[in-house]
Amino acid sequence: MREISLHILDILQNSVAAGADVIRTDICFDSGSGLLKIDITDNGCGMDEETLARVTDPFMTSRTTRKVGLGIPLYKFYATLTGGGFDIRSKPGEGTKVSAVFNTKSIDCMPVGNLTDAILTTISSNHDIRFIFTFAVDGKSFEFDTDDVKDVLHDQNGYCDLTVYFHIREFIAGKIKEVNGGKLQL
Repeated sequence: MREISLHILDILQNSVAAGADVIRTDICFDSGSGLLKIDITDNGCGMDEETLARVTDPFMTSRTTRKVGLGIPLYKFYATLTGGGFDIRSKPGEGTKVSAVFNTKSIDCMPVGNLTDAILTTISSNHDIRFIFTFAVDGKSFEFDTDDVKDVLHDQNGYCDLTVYFHIREFIAGKIKEVNGGKLQL
């Protein structure tokens, strides 16, 4: 994966696979320090201590179709490579929180990529899950919540309609651009 947004997409898909019905993504950038903090929190099945201790091992995966799982180990590697950090916390039956900090001033920091498409790819194929997305730059922020869209449309599945999807995409992209103000290279 060559962009941070693709790692976000991977973690979101892990949350979906864990049976979460609420997934929260918080992205916060401080232009002064250059630190980009990403928290993805779900209420899925969670992991026991043994699994949690091994989750950053590339030779550990819960998938039966292959014997390696590179998503989380690579995410951790790239965050720490920039001088940032990585943390994962989980409890069975309560869910998981994956946190990463990237130092965007580091030469080793990969591009952020397309946050809008990473979020919408997951949202559009999982209309039964509540997604909350917050994006903040230097204290200015916005939040998108799929429950708000469902309330406006009076329809639990309406935001998956293609016309609505493109309006949501335009809205999120516009808000990211507005809040970002050109400070974070996307």
